[in-house]
Amino acid sequence: MIDVKERYITDEKGNRTGVLLDIDDYNKILDELEELYSIRAYDAAKASGDEAIPFEEAVTEIESSRK
Repeated sequence: MIDVKERYITDEKGNRTGVLLDIDDYNKILDELEELYSIRAYDAAKASGDEAIPFEEAVTEIESSRK
């Protein structure tokens, strides 16, 4: 878990309307999200039951489809 030190922006009634984060905390959150997306993509690929192919073959296939 990331230890984030947030500060809130409030309206005239005291309702929270926004949040301020230190740039380092923001970048840590983005890194964690990227890792989470990778994990979810891996889980989805495993659950799909599709046949796995070697990485090099996948790269070759992707590159050939871009031409």
